[in-house]
Amino acid sequence: MLAAVDHVQLAAPPGSEDRLRTYYVDVLGMTEIPKPPVLAARGGCWFRAGAVQLHLGIETDFCPAKKAHPGLRVTAIEAYAARLEALDAPVTWDDNLPGHRRFYSEDPVGNRLEFLEPL
Repeated sequence: MLAAVDHVQLAAPPGSEDRLRTYYVDVLGMTEIPKPPVLAARGGCWFRAGAVQLHLGIETDFCPAKKAHPGLRVTAIEAYAARLEALDAPVTWDDNLPGHRRFYSEDPVGNRLEFLEPL
């Protein structure tokens, strides 16, 4: 029986780790967590905020996820969106999900991310 989502993995191009760290740590406010050594040799990086984990794995023939995305629940969504905009991250509001306030953004390699807060 499924109990929870442990993590979501997104792909990234080779050599993008520093840009990913800047975005996921400095912009989104996540903490980088160490990868096990056998996995660290493959490149990429992992991040955590509370119980939420995002893993960015290196993919040689990388193509950003433009439709598929993690939906990340936030609090104080207006302030969070303002933080992203102040740090030059794109914010596109979408009012099409009843009962929620939400926006989309992209990480520095073009992966789509959804941020939402129940009303």
